Amino acid sequence: MPLVYGHRGASAAERENTLAAFDTARRMGADGVELDVRRTADGALVVAHDPLLADGRALVSLDRAELPSDVLELHEALDACTGIVVNVEIKNLRADPDFDPGQSVATGVVELLAARRSRAAGGGRASRPDRVLVSSFNLDTVDHVRALDPAIATGVLVTMVEDTEVDAVVERTRAAGHGALHPYDAFVTPRLVETCAVASLAVNAWTVNDPARIVELADMGVAGIVTDVPDVALA
Repeated sequence: MPLVYGHRGASAAERENTLAAFDTARRMGADGVELDVRRTADGALVVAHDPLLADGRALVSLDRAELPSDVLELHEALDACTGIVVNVEIKNLRADPDFDPGQSVATGVVELLAARRSRAAGGGRASRPDRVLVSSFNLDTVDHVRALDPAIATGVLVTMVEDTEVDAVVERTRAAGHGALHPYDAFVTPRLVETCAVASLAVNAWTVNDPARIVELADMGVAGIVTDVPDVALA
């Protein structure tokens, strides 16, 4: 059975990327959660999928203290998810107002994980270290994470992977030293999974809510399934 990740937590049951969503995913038995990270004007790493608040203001234009109180910082989300896997997706798209060509968010994530790892090793925080996989659609971002700390597991997010592109996409991911490919569900095929297996790459498919498709992907041999409904995936 593949690992089951709650997409932004158990986002069909609770508001996404909140403590309630992460807690519910854990109670449902999810192996992990997927969450999104962006930055504020004062450099805080916050858990948010969209670059804008509901009122249209950009997160990157606001200080942490100006955000709604239920917006989590990454360290708070990691604390809430101790013992399960956390797939930290760094949002860094060119079209977004917080596009970060200098990779300050990636650097901040690596530094935070290193500090938490050090505290955990010294017994100063939690009894168990974080279990983290960092991913992004931005290849430069995951490459930067890998360059700063090869011990951090990394995965490359992709949307469309046409059959003619499979070999090139897999080779690019493997050659850069990443351990996983995260394709959109509609483009996950037996050939893609088999090619990744030959390259020793895990396949984590997103976002999959249909029970029949979940079974199909499990039979293909995917390593992980990202879903809004972890309870359905685990049924």
